Amino acid sequence: MSEIQDFWVRESDGIVVSARPVLMDEKQGKRFWWGYYLCIENNTDTKIQLIGKNWRITDEAGNCYVDDTIGFKGELPELEPGEYFEFTSEAPLDFANAVFYGSCQVLRDGQKIPHEVKIPTFNLFASTGSKAKIVN
Repeated sequence: MSEIQDFWVRESDGIVVSARPVLMDEKQGKRFWWGYYLCIENNTDTKIQLIGKNWRITDEAGNCYVDDTIGFKGELPELEPGEYFEFTSEAPLDFANAVFYGSCQVLRDGQKIPHEVKIPTFNLFASTGSKAKIVN
């Protein structure tokens, strides 16, 4: 496993999202197996609930993979002020390079309409494969 140490961080209205890709297997068959880690921190004064996500991975050929689902692996985490939630997942891709972007849907305590919290955009870049590198 080859880890990429850089974290990308984005803050929105007191909610901080940190992200990091991990190249799990540079070439598994004909695919590149990527993992990703996200940490969502509640630095607001009220409880929040993470109710969904809308993430995209676009590879160097323009193929777009979508995760637009409710919850996080079956969980709808509630975070008190100062708490955080960690999430990991994986994505097999046909190309060595891609870009990951999107948002989480967050419901603040006492509100009925969720709002969107953008996650930091980050690159998935394997050292082998095509020479194209997607940048944001």
